[in-house]
Amino acid sequence: MNKSIKEKLELFQERNQNRGRLLVSCPDQPGIVAAISKFLFLHDANIIESSQYSTNPEGGIFFLRIEFECPSLIEKGKQMKEEFIEVAEKFSMEWNLIHVHQVKRIAIFVSKQLHCLRELLWEWQSGDLMAEIALVISNHEDARADVEGLDIPFYFIPANKDIRKQVEEKQLQLLKEYNIDVIVLARYMQILTPEFVGAHPNKIINIHHSFLPAFVGARPYERAYDRGVKLIGATSHYVTNDLDEGPIIEQDIARVDHRDNVERLKKKGASIERSVLARAVKWHIEDRIIVHQNKTIVF
Repeated sequence: MNKSIKEKLELFQERNQNRGRLLVSCPDQPGIVAAISKFLFLHDANIIESSQYSTNPEGGIFFLRIEFECPSLIEKGKQMKEEFIEVAEKFSMEWNLIHVHQVKRIAIFVSKQLHCLRELLWEWQSGDLMAEIALVISNHEDARADVEGLDIPFYFIPANKDIRKQVEEKQLQLLKEYNIDVIVLARYMQILTPEFVGAHPNKIINIHHSFLPAFVGARPYERAYDRGVKLIGATSHYVTNDLDEGPIIEQDIARVDHRDNVERLKKKGASIERSVLARAVKWHIEDRIIVHQNKTIVF
């Protein structure tokens, strides 16, 4: 890993040894926030940030994200998780208590178009993407110089539909070997099998170069041009077995007109794709996203 980036990550980990995040979803009912606040108070924790949302106060689903400081959290974390089970069972919670200092390890998949990869690498170099980019996997050689120039392992694995099973076996082995937490498809132009997707539920983030649900699948800019659209966009979403229909994390748009040919649409779209994917990845590593059915709550 690049020395300056390593130093930034080490400083981040040192500063956040006592910081935790708690994500909760459960049936809405009175007393949830009070019970959680009391639990944190009894463990000498101080709430730094709290966000909540209910789909319906009467019979809906309640979502909560709390960030807190707690003395000696590393030593107390296991005990806190064990004791929180009682609170969680009382309210039928799905929950996760996360140590902020344990930065997430990212694998980036990319093909020939490098603008999204380069945006993520820039955010990482600048210290705005607090994660470890553990490796980059590509079915083309185009990204090698960008990646290896930052001391990130680069794996060239040719891929097509005829050898997909063998390719994914290699990829899954690398993901296991590098202990990957999240996979980012930065314009990786291959369809993943159900087996691959099933091994990483809500852990694969994709960027699609259209404003979904418009223009699902291949060649969206060409189809947008043929349709004469006045807006183009990009969508970052979690990958499911339904092509480009997973839970949407972030979207953005730009206005276009009759003077824009396909190449100009692509150029304008690339800028949107970069920023949309970067925001989605940041929100994921900051534990700001809760997936509910085929939607996301983003705090």
